[in-house]
Amino acid sequence: MKLIDSLVTQSAGIAALRRDLHAHPELCYEEHRTADLVAARLTEWGIPIHRGLGRTGVVGIVKGGDSPRAIGLRADMDALPMQEFNTFAHASRHPGKMHACGHDGHTAMLLAAAQHLARNRPFDGTVYLIFQPAEEGGGGAREMIKDGLFEQFPMEAVFGMHNWPGAPVGSFAASPGPVMASSNEFKITIRGKSGHAALPHNTIDPVPVACQMVQAFQTIITRNKKPIDTAVISVTMIHAGEATNVVPDNCEIQGTVRTFTTPVLDLIERRMRQIAEHLCAAHDCVCEFAFERNYPPTINAVREANFAREVMADIVGADNVQVQEPTMGAEDFAYMLQAKPGAYCFIGNGDGAHREIGHGGGPCMLHNTSYDFNDDLIPLGATYWVRLAEAWFARPTA
Repeated sequence: MKLIDSLVTQSAGIAALRRDLHAHPELCYEEHRTADLVAARLTEWGIPIHRGLGRTGVVGIVKGGDSPRAIGLRADMDALPMQEFNTFAHASRHPGKMHACGHDGHTAMLLAAAQHLARNRPFDGTVYLIFQPAEEGGGGAREMIKDGLFEQFPMEAVFGMHNWPGAPVGSFAASPGPVMASSNEFKITIRGKSGHAALPHNTIDPVPVACQMVQAFQTIITRNKKPIDTAVISVTMIHAGEATNVVPDNCEIQGTVRTFTTPVLDLIERRMRQIAEHLCAAHDCVCEFAFERNYPPTINAVREANFAREVMADIVGADNVQVQEPTMGAEDFAYMLQAKPGAYCFIGNGDGAHREIGHGGGPCMLHNTSYDFNDDLIPLGATYWVRLAEAWFARPTA
């Protein structure tokens, strides 16, 4: 690997910062301590900052030369509402909060790059360092955009990065097209008529209706959409009843839908509504159907994704730049890619062998109570950010 020497030298200090962030996780829109730490370090390194976009967002501005050109590099800062099972020294000190997705590491990698860029400024243009709040369900990217991110900081393209457990350290993945799915939620309430379970003919039982509905939803996947279109319908919650001898008044079904395209999502929502309402009508039940569209699909631009792959290949070799297998997980960087061309890549986090004594018994996977970010990624991820900026400004505009 062709790592930048100064990033390797300073990596221990940035790793200590990363562990401090891990020990003090903050949930979406509560990242006050994290934002203060980021702002303080950027200011210490002579980087002008802007605060308040998306409530707790921080933008650092690193300018080199006189060119009006600019790009954005984004890291997310928030943690998850989870109880950490790790007991090593930097485990979470806040019950019910945990950096189980590596946002502490994402912030650390961008801070390491910021320190190098500020000291060297090896480019002609401006790099905007975007430290974003509330990725985990809060839509922080959307809120920063609403607050004027791209108007106040005009940029040609924007890039993001996420650690990927299971992929070896020293590897990257980036590809054009859809790489993460849209995230959507549904809630269906089936209202019947309660009564004694020994006298079901006097009731309108919503439970059999719910059972039919869950099964029928899967026919949308197998019989309504094209087989080559990817989509998932997962019913994850069913709530009904309070006693074994009572037919309940209502039954509630909730879950998620994931797709890579809006037309497929439109089809699924329409068919789910039809199935739910008609099944309820067929059994004399009342249907309340709610469908909420959260994050759109994350779709990499062709030019920017291929550009990112070239930068990666120069650092780790072409054999270590993988095809980015799309995942049905969701990511609010999608909002930034709707507004600007860019690319969202994965950086290998290893198999979990980096975890110290005191980690939990579970695997080192995203959103797992035993997860921990691999600090060996800090100089590699930071090198990628620096080389990406250098290479971007070395090329003519599109």
